[in-house]
Amino acid sequence: MDLSSLQPAAVWRHFSTLCRIPRASGNEGALRDELATWARARGLGVKVDAVGNLVLSKPASPGREDRPGVVLQGHLDMVCQKNGGSTHDFARDPIRPVLRDGWVTAGDTTLGADNGIGVALALAALEDGSLEHPALEVLLTVDEESGMHGALGLKPDAVAGRLLLNLDTEEWGELYIGCAGSADVIAGAVLPVAPPPDGLHAVTVRLSGLAGGHSGIDIHRGRGNAIKLLARLLHALAATDADFRLAALEGGTAHNALPREAVATLLLADPARLQAQAGDLAARLRGELPIEDGNVRIDIAPESTPPAVALTRDASRALSSLLKDLPYGVRAMSERMPGVVETSNNIGELRLDAGRLHINAMARSLRAESLRALSAEITGLFSRAGLETRVQGDGPEWTPAPDSKLLALARSVYRRAFGGEAHVQVIHAGLECGVFNALWPDMDMISFGPAIQGAHSPGERVEAASVERAWRLLMGILAAIPAA
Repeated sequence: MDLSSLQPAAVWRHFSTLCRIPRASGNEGALRDELATWARARGLGVKVDAVGNLVLSKPASPGREDRPGVVLQGHLDMVCQKNGGSTHDFARDPIRPVLRDGWVTAGDTTLGADNGIGVALALAALEDGSLEHPALEVLLTVDEESGMHGALGLKPDAVAGRLLLNLDTEEWGELYIGCAGSADVIAGAVLPVAPPPDGLHAVTVRLSGLAGGHSGIDIHRGRGNAIKLLARLLHALAATDADFRLAALEGGTAHNALPREAVATLLLADPARLQAQAGDLAARLRGELPIEDGNVRIDIAPESTPPAVALTRDASRALSSLLKDLPYGVRAMSERMPGVVETSNNIGELRLDAGRLHINAMARSLRAESLRALSAEITGLFSRAGLETRVQGDGPEWTPAPDSKLLALARSVYRRAFGGEAHVQVIHAGLECGVFNALWPDMDMISFGPAIQGAHSPGERVEAASVERAWRLLMGILAAIPAA
């Protein structure tokens, strides 16, 4: 789709560039080079740091030199998810956006509005010649979605501004002043395998049809996790089939996305019993899960070539029991921020092949002590199952500052522009502001963005009208920055 018919034209033109150039986490180099070339051609300052973050800069408008500098911030990478059967290659193919009922989406793949629209807003602000503004820096980080590695690699002198507008939240009309911290609990092992005994039948079991979503923003919606739901079936099977063996298991592709599909290769004595158990579970799930997961299904097909090896009977049972016991979903709601999730866990990735097991669970919390406790609980489950475990920090929490002067200014601009009050919020997802708050403790910062739904899943979409409103808010804030 040609996005040039949408407004603001400059924002959508930049977003089209981001759709055209593949930008999976760790593969942002081509896009970074394109943006650096674009900036140099317009006389803007360009810096690339040692880890690949890009900083573009523009002097203050005449008469605005006494204003504190403002950093506009977003990340270059996107979560790459696609529906089963899609042939899209995220390393090569462009994203193909379409407009449906006022929303821009990509259908079978993620759109990359998270955080492509935020990047596009910042770039459009740099090139707007009519805006009166303080000194501007646009900080575009890399590798945010897979661990905030770009932000974590920043040096204290990366930017000079001391006001920061993060453009990476997804509920229009809300101004964010805090976020959850997170940690990945990663486990692995080589489990015992053996040639399966004669007389067992090999089948493939596929659980699909879930909506998926963002493991922070959508965790409270009660959506199913394909890994956990398939584990329910495996655990039921282990209780009724003495010879059950697990040969392979795969689910999820990103630590911060809710897995939509999971598939297992099994060897068992009675496929008919499994078929009945799968049908019963699918029917129960359609009653348990929210309406967006109503297409959940469990398909079973015979394997024409049985696997040469599978986990032993005891190892198969132990793994199915472990997966059943792993926590998933909301652990606690915040007492200080009603309606906000305080602590949660997602099982985002699992791979079992020829006995080699990898699991990635992502814990989040607004409270550092709760994050440590949940991470320790998950680590304990993994360790007792004999897995080698490590905890890898993803990002610190961003402690709210409700007396922020930048927040007060943004609320005033919002009130004048839209005739109502913006909601002040804390987000359960991780934002790079947590890293920035630790790196630059004196920096005043808030976060806002347009309405984005389904981030981190195919069908991700952004409301076109809210992009225009986010642009108006951004322009209003920059114009209203007072003298220091």
